[in-house]
Amino acid sequence: MAKTGRDKNTKNKAKRTKLLARKINKKKSEVLLRKEKLKAIIQKANKAQEEKL
Repeated sequence: MAKTGRDKNTKNKAKRTKLLARKINKKKSEVLLRKEKLKAIIQKANKAQEEKL
């Protein structure tokens, strides 16, 4: 028999979507920040290497 009453996951769909978007955006920003940090480290190492030569 079909379930009666409220449908599952309709009451909090907007809230869930908002939280998932926040989680995804946080992950993207962390990845981007890590890439920027690595670029800065590589540039610093290359600069030090050039000065050595």
